Amino acid sequence: MKTLAELSAIRDRMKNKIAVREGSNETRIVVGMATCGIAAGARPVLNAFVEELEKSGLAGEVSVSQTGCIGMCRFEPIVEVMRAGEEKTTYVKMTPEKAREVFEKHIKGGKIVTEYTKAEGLN
Repeated sequence: MKTLAELSAIRDRMKNKIAVREGSNETRIVVGMATCGIAAGARPVLNAFVEELEKSGLAGEVSVSQTGCIGMCRFEPIVEVMRAGEEKTTYVKMTPEKAREVFEKHIKGGKIVTEYTKAEGLN
């Protein structure tokens, strides 16, 4: 049995994780987590975005969530970034390393990483 203090600490830790993955923030990162995405490695990509968001202190401005099938299975893992005032950006064939780079350059820096986008990834 856990003590009340231990349970409270677990609750607080999980609240922070849930806050990162919910909300109607200005920037949304959505990771395709259908069977094809998970099989292609979407879970580590999702975790990388969550970790970067937790470290950045941008939880009030950015959210990370998951969705089902995006419809382009051969390009999984797929990540969609939606920012206020911009068109949706679709990143394909993502890895945790690419996710960290996208977070740094696009989410924090405002510059789309075009070599990982759908238009470039289709070539």
